[in-house]
Amino acid sequence: MKGFGAYMPVTPFELATIAATAADNKKAHDICVLDLTELSDVCDYFVICTGDNAPMVDAIVDEVREKVRKNTGISPLSTEGRANLKWILVDFGSVVVHVFQPETRDYYRLEHLWAQAPQVKLDLEGAL
Repeated sequence: MKGFGAYMPVTPFELATIAATAADNKKAHDICVLDLTELSDVCDYFVICTGDNAPMVDAIVDEVREKVRKNTGISPLSTEGRANLKWILVDFGSVVVHVFQPETRDYYRLEHLWAQAPQVKLDLEGAL
């Protein structure tokens, strides 16, 4: 979200939407955005998605990092898990993006751990 050569501030919800849309652009599936604003002091939103294999997970993470930076000027505080590519966590502070391979997502079941968190409905048709 650019304005006159500078980035406009974005809300955590907008950042989560950009990250989810970027993941969708790279064909991530089972994209889920959880609203943690009432449940966590650590972050406001989780974006959780799945890539079919290691190269796809890696490409999804690259797309999320690039599109968030391009649209907001925000870079992640950290990125964890790139060594094995089974679960990569991208921490943007108020938004944490989790990109899984299918078997790892099934094992950790983050949506079930945070079942009390409302799921955000997004229309992921638009490209960034």
